[in-house]
Amino acid sequence: MELTSFYPVVCTSRLRESHDFYTRLLGFETTFEADWYVSLRRPGPPAYELALLDHTHPTLPEGYREPARGLLLNFEVEDVDAEWERLVLREGLRPELELRSEDFGQRHFIVPDPNGVLIDVITPIEPAGAYRDQYVSPA
Repeated sequence: MELTSFYPVVCTSRLRESHDFYTRLLGFETTFEADWYVSLRRPGPPAYELALLDHTHPTLPEGYREPARGLLLNFEVEDVDAEWERLVLREGLRPELELRSEDFGQRHFIVPDPNGVLIDVITPIEPAGAYRDQYVSPA
């Protein structure tokens, strides 16, 4: 398969709130907007895409018309401490995981979007001990 694009689509019951969250707080721009679907893009390079879909829309097969659950989106950033300051301390987002450094090589925190989709904001750090050996070198 030769891909020309790949992006997640978050099924939501809170389309407007989600649209505002991803554009105002996470820097996405709207490339298409309907009352049931929004296509978003983070300018690049590289460019990143994300879409939001009203979970009741008939484009989804009947048995799957539910808001997203159990989804975690990772956003790697240059300075996770600055994002903690901006998103949690200034914007008032509620952290589900406080800012911390992990032995497996991440400094991060997690906040929910309006749907309960978890947003993991990460800056890679040097992994500790045995975790160092678990990273696979690029070929």
